[in-house]
Amino acid sequence: MDQSVAIQETLAEREYCVIAVQGVLCEGDSRQSRLLGLVRYHLEHGGQEHALFLYTHRRMAITGDDVSLDQIVPVSRDFTLEEVSPDGELYILGSDVTVQLDTGELSLVFQLPFGSQTRMFLHEVARACPGGSNFDGLRPNGKGVPMDQSSRGQDKPESLQPRQNKSKSEIIDMVRSSTITVSDKAHILSMQKFGLRDTIVKSHLLQKEEDYTYIQNFRFFVGTYNVNGQSPKECLRLWLSNGIQAPDVYCVGFQELDLSKEAFFFHDTPKEEEWFKAVSEGLHPDVKYAKVKLIRLVGIMLLLYVKQEHAAYISEVEAETVGTGIMGRMGNKGGVAIRFQFHNTSICVVNSHLAAHIEEYERRNQDYKDICSRMQFCQPDPSLPPLTISNHDVILWLGDLNYRIEELDVEKVKKLIEEKDFQVLYAYDQLKIQVAAKTVFEGFTEGELTFQPTYKYDTGSDDWDTSEKCRAPAWCDRILWKGKNITQLSYQSHMALKTSDHKPVSSVFDIGVRVVNDELYRKTLEEIVRSLDKMENANIPSVSLSKREFCFQNVKYMQLKVESFTIHNGQVPCHFEFINKPDEESYCKQWLNANPSRGFLLPDSDVEIELELFVNKTTATKLNSGEDKIEDILVLHLDRGKDYFLSVSGNYLPSCFGSPIHTLCYMREPILDLPLETISELTLMPVWTGDDGSQLESPMEIPKELWMMVDYLYRNAVQQEDLFQQPGLRSEFEHIRDCLDTGMIDNLSASNHSVAEALLLFLESLPEPVICYSTYHNCLECSGNYTASKQVISTLPIFHKNVFHYLMAFLRELLKNSAKNHLDENILASIFGSLLLRNPAGHQKLDMTEKKKAQEFIHQFLCNPL
Repeated sequence: MDQSVAIQETLAEREYCVIAVQGVLCEGDSRQSRLLGLVRYHLEHGGQEHALFLYTHRRMAITGDDVSLDQIVPVSRDFTLEEVSPDGELYILGSDVTVQLDTGELSLVFQLPFGSQTRMFLHEVARACPGGSNFDGLRPNGKGVPMDQSSRGQDKPESLQPRQNKSKSEIIDMVRSSTITVSDKAHILSMQKFGLRDTIVKSHLLQKEEDYTYIQNFRFFVGTYNVNGQSPKECLRLWLSNGIQAPDVYCVGFQELDLSKEAFFFHDTPKEEEWFKAVSEGLHPDVKYAKVKLIRLVGIMLLLYVKQEHAAYISEVEAETVGTGIMGRMGNKGGVAIRFQFHNTSICVVNSHLAAHIEEYERRNQDYKDICSRMQFCQPDPSLPPLTISNHDVILWLGDLNYRIEELDVEKVKKLIEEKDFQVLYAYDQLKIQVAAKTVFEGFTEGELTFQPTYKYDTGSDDWDTSEKCRAPAWCDRILWKGKNITQLSYQSHMALKTSDHKPVSSVFDIGVRVVNDELYRKTLEEIVRSLDKMENANIPSVSLSKREFCFQNVKYMQLKVESFTIHNGQVPCHFEFINKPDEESYCKQWLNANPSRGFLLPDSDVEIELELFVNKTTATKLNSGEDKIEDILVLHLDRGKDYFLSVSGNYLPSCFGSPIHTLCYMREPILDLPLETISELTLMPVWTGDDGSQLESPMEIPKELWMMVDYLYRNAVQQEDLFQQPGLRSEFEHIRDCLDTGMIDNLSASNHSVAEALLLFLESLPEPVICYSTYHNCLECSGNYTASKQVISTLPIFHKNVFHYLMAFLRELLKNSAKNHLDENILASIFGSLLLRNPAGHQKLDMTEKKKAQEFIHQFLCNPL
């Protein structure tokens, strides 16, 4: 995920975030997550300067509200960023890169994740250094920023040789660069410096892979464990290594690592280190393992280890996260994934925690689809489009998928378990039913379930849930796979572990991996090069397009529309890319995206391009007002060839989402019943309209759309558990939006969670927040002084003031039912604080103190009389 977007929202005019990377600030024994952004500032006289902006952040840094500025470090003459290799640690291929930042005034040490994003970040920092435009002389011995190394086995100067200090532990971190190994020589051809010819070589090598590789089996252990927020209390060897041959690869996933509010809203948790240590101590005792990668999203954590002797054959490691919690941001539900190349086979491991509760199977299906569509991994060649989960030879999917057993009552389920009649019970398993309906996990395989359900037990025992809710047993914890040459050797639960209300599950596989034969590889490469020598590359490339005009009819807010076309290449290999038009910063408008936007075509080959149109809070207001229209021209450029022009047109259906508060108050009719000219006029009215005594038409005190949602929740959801914390269904949001925009509220039929999320999305979409930008700093200053805070609210425009008081009254009603809905003032202040009190665009960034003050400001109105 590109977190530079979140940073960019916090920057002032003439400031631009070049690139960002998430890292860990190391101070003694302390480890604190930081987001590092390289920011370029354009000077008035035409020059430019750079600085590193260091942010504390929420794990899902999607918008400017998720980050808080901690420190600014100018990239000046005394600025250095050097890779360091701590004494006593073995230097071998793999994951985290440790760098030291020094200036004349400070010295900081960061751990950055292994992968192309870190390589690009370090490359851009080095370019930004005064006098630094390349990486000559920069080497991984503490003398500069590390970059791509030469091929494994090539001679290197002594100063470039990796350090070989003895390790203090048998669990050895794989660190440093993406060194090219004998198993992925084709990878080197993807480096941009090799140009078109070598891109062609790489493509041919991939096509002829079977000519120079053979299949070798490696043993994989895959495990999943929902630990219910507990710390490790038992040795994990009974799960990880008891009675099995030492695996070549360990893939170990956890869910609900930490259930605290701090973990929900912020990233750091001590449970990560506790469970990492427990896993490391539980691996097979006869073998030394190297940790390839650890990735975590709130309580969802995935660990990847390999035998030490395999470390040199692991490359292209990338890790990503997708939150599917409320508004698609909170990481209490979602997935984490690690992808890597093992010899010449690409592998992706996904750990997910999907939506809970027996009736929410559609939400689980949606979570799965969101993870598949939003999980994207950078490639070593930044000119190539990102990889998705499906772009891998082998996919291993594990986790608490939360699918339940339906139609049977609790006692019937328990009776079938007691009789070990798992086959009959499995017929009622929701995952089996949904897979058969091809709604999820299409093409995946799961082994036979020969063990009893792994959820829900009384903690510390093997007894089924005896709590008031008395949850029915279910196979929540699952492991599936997709790919060729995969044999499952075992699939079982581990009843001996009693720390959680779930039982851990494991599966052992033999997976056939493509390994390179050096001699055959060399012969294949020579043949390809000889054939290219005969090719005349001086010809001008030419393509044909199946379509050049695209019309998107009746575009709606947050509803994806897709049009596709095919590029067919002629007889000359070519690179294609959508390029910026003169004086424009992007190749298309913000609501449009081409996927892929660039690529490479062999002779007589095709590629399908999808044009994706999606209107969100950033673009909706100008489309409502008519300042922008669904109109654009795309320029498709061929390297060494001509340009092709594509026309995009269409119409947008105005929505209450993205409309200003005062505009909606003057719309007594549904927005879709009004002429476009009226909508434009009302949208462009100044925010203080109504306070100066002018009366266009008798306005409503608050937007009718806001009243409709709050009234629905007041009548149906004041006792709803997890309100504003559990997401709704996307299809239901679209139904709610249509009901609000057409005024047909009597037709509204949706879950409480979907209406609650729609309310949050409505508040987020307001171009001017409920508490106006102009009063933002006054609110922070008087946070903690309730009398002064009320005075600030009294200065708001009349409609904004009405909405604020209306929402506070509703939230206070929810708190009266906290025994049922489990909400408290802190949760509501955290959720609504960032929506009602937003950082002014273009103003100074929030630090953690400001963010807490914003939440304290809202907290006052929830605890004191209005």
